[in-house]
Amino acid sequence: MKKNKHNFEKLIKDRNQLFFILGPCVIESRDHILFMAENLKKLSEELDFQLIFKSSFDKANRTSIKSYRGPGLEEGLRILQAVKEKFELPLLTDIHKPDQAAVAAEVIDVLQIPAFLCRQTDLVVAAGETGKFVNVKKGQFLDPEDVEHIAKKIESTGNHNIILTERGHKFGYNNLVSDMRSIPIMQNINGHYPVVFDATHSAQMPGGSKTTGGCREYIPHLSRAAVAAGCDGIFMEIHDNPSSAKSDRATQYPFSKVKPLLKQLIKISQITRSTN
Repeated sequence: MKKNKHNFEKLIKDRNQLFFILGPCVIESRDHILFMAENLKKLSEELDFQLIFKSSFDKANRTSIKSYRGPGLEEGLRILQAVKEKFELPLLTDIHKPDQAAVAAEVIDVLQIPAFLCRQTDLVVAAGETGKFVNVKKGQFLDPEDVEHIAKKIESTGNHNIILTERGHKFGYNNLVSDMRSIPIMQNINGHYPVVFDATHSAQMPGGSKTTGGCREYIPHLSRAAVAAGCDGIFMEIHDNPSSAKSDRATQYPFSKVKPLLKQLIKISQITRSTN
């Protein structure tokens, strides 16, 4: 398998090509993660895009106490380290507590702050202090302008490796709405940081039952709109068999359908960037 020919750090900072953050929601097993990483790496080489592989060692904000959370920090990082060694991919994972930041940074290239935790100062600062890229998911309860305060917390550590992610806004009961104006608004915050659109979590329908639901069928529409609006990257959770996934079954996108969608998004991005 080819080495990853892109310099992902330079690409993110230059913002001259659409990049993708793809992978299963949560680590279900070592074999499954390696299988998904291998197939997503092959796809990135075929379509020539920058892939950042994502999966979570812990989903600490599950709706039910009985829901699967993942293998935990230690085992999860061992599995993700295997992905890095075998496929030479940059990695992204969530952290939930300040003391996880430095430990995860030994393996992970992009530390992600979950939307529910985006205003937790100690967590955000700890991530910034690692010097790694920090991807902040905008909370469902925040306006895009409010993300400026979160970016400033990371900047206070001297770290300007910041990515901001739109993932929908809570609107009424059990529904999320994506306002594409948030993309250019957040791109103009504190030095024009890259903005990612989270296509899968934006399709969620949170609450109202024992598990979070969603409308997977709208993922292509939302992601096409976000790329046309000028986002710098697309975040999309991918699973080979979403109906059997241990987390977010309703919104993980099937690997069997992702190739034509990514081809569309790349073409839209080329058009959008050529006219700006």
